[in-house]
Amino acid sequence: MSRLLLALLALPALAVAAPPEVSLMIKDHRFQPEEVRVPAGQKVKLVIQNQDATPEEFESHELNREKVIPGGATANVFIGPLPAGKYPFFGEFNDKTARGVVIAE
Repeated sequence: MSRLLLALLALPALAVAAPPEVSLMIKDHRFQPEEVRVPAGQKVKLVIQNQDATPEEFESHELNREKVIPGGATANVFIGPLPAGKYPFFGEFNDKTARGVVIAE
């Protein structure tokens, strides 16, 4: 085996950078915070914790995402990479109160 190949095998595996995480909470049938800022042009992991006893759905037509989050559960939703702009989302089960926006900048 060549020295170069041996040296390459000895290197640790290259780590792939994890996407940035943004926390979002559902409490009292509202998203908190209602405005989430994310970096434009990057994939982002939304970590959504539902503190209500009832399920809620994270839904966004603009983000092309739909995820039901049971009461007391946490779910991950990946979005992006997004061009700069505003992307509204809502909770379909409580759409009058559960509203928010992702702002990519």
